[in-house]
Amino acid sequence: MKHSTERILTTHTGSLPRPAAIVEHNVEGGDQRRFAVNPDFDKQVREAVSGIVRQQLATGLDVISDGEMSKSGFSTYITERVTGFDGAERAQPPSVEADMFPEYYAQGEPQIHPACNGPVAWRGDAYIDRDIATLKTALQGVSPVGVFMPAVSPGQVCFNFPNDYYPNEEKFIFAVADAMKHEYRKIVAAGFLLQLDSPDLAICWGRHEFADKTYGDYRKLVEQHIAAINHALEGIPADRVRLHMCWGNAERPHVRDVPIAEIIDVVYRANVGAYSFEGANPRHAHEWKIFRDHPLPDGKMIIPGTVDTLTNFVEHPELVAERIERYAGIVGKENVIAGTDCGFSTRVRSRPRVHPTIAWAKLQSLVAGAKLASARLWK
Repeated sequence: MKHSTERILTTHTGSLPRPAAIVEHNVEGGDQRRFAVNPDFDKQVREAVSGIVRQQLATGLDVISDGEMSKSGFSTYITERVTGFDGAERAQPPSVEADMFPEYYAQGEPQIHPACNGPVAWRGDAYIDRDIATLKTALQGVSPVGVFMPAVSPGQVCFNFPNDYYPNEEKFIFAVADAMKHEYRKIVAAGFLLQLDSPDLAICWGRHEFADKTYGDYRKLVEQHIAAINHALEGIPADRVRLHMCWGNAERPHVRDVPIAEIIDVVYRANVGAYSFEGANPRHAHEWKIFRDHPLPDGKMIIPGTVDTLTNFVEHPELVAERIERYAGIVGKENVIAGTDCGFSTRVRSRPRVHPTIAWAKLQSLVAGAKLASARLWK
């Protein structure tokens, strides 16, 4: 993983706007296994990944991905790659925040996922091998600074999918870790950076079980989730992994979000080389200051969000530059890569929250802001 040694490098958080053909063949929250033998879909994915690679480079991004073109969602894709998730579907329990704003939450639709009803075991070689081959083909003839591939963390799987099989959450999360380590190792062995998508590290605080608990109680859960991550990453060099955490990529009040300062020292224990997190939205943009009191460990990097991924505002490059410079002033310019708050298409939607043309405009602003910051930081 390269540091920003000559200028501020740029990246994003994985998912990017999908072409209409991909959306039409996909179903939000659906079971991806129906695409396993669909040659038309596979062809469309190959074309989409080839196009998205070139569009990222044309925009000026340095560390790029496949845009998650083959996935219906950043975490729900695992039902095609592991066994054990054939239970009855049910909605996630309402959050503490939903109790605080019932009228607002009544307007939305609950996320529904199948329960774990059997042993979790890996069966996904064909799927990840296909994704790797597709990305390698798309990279022929181009030379980005870096290439990453996202994969869901064990804790996020356990957050999304109810457990009806394992006797406790610890057994559940480590079973998932044992299964997902196969995907993680294949990504790294292919020469790509692995990005672990782990919103669970922050978002679980909103569950009812923590309604009357302390941050100290919550830290125990975060410790367990980090332990599962490290178990799954055993044998993988830290500098080949970046960890993304967020508070849920949804436009909602977020007043129940756990402050990053309450958990960052635990998150630092993850065997990764870089930490990606939200830094641009109205609820968390102020948290850049926490790195004064919680110094970044030696050899690590941060990938703060410098543009948000939920609104159709296009950030001014000067604002992006200011955000970058704040972090650089604390952790050192070489330890900052400019990123996005989250993915622009974390699950397939017929009407994305950020219009695709605006998503790319925001990424152009990110690149322009990084250039402004670089000119000042390396003057």
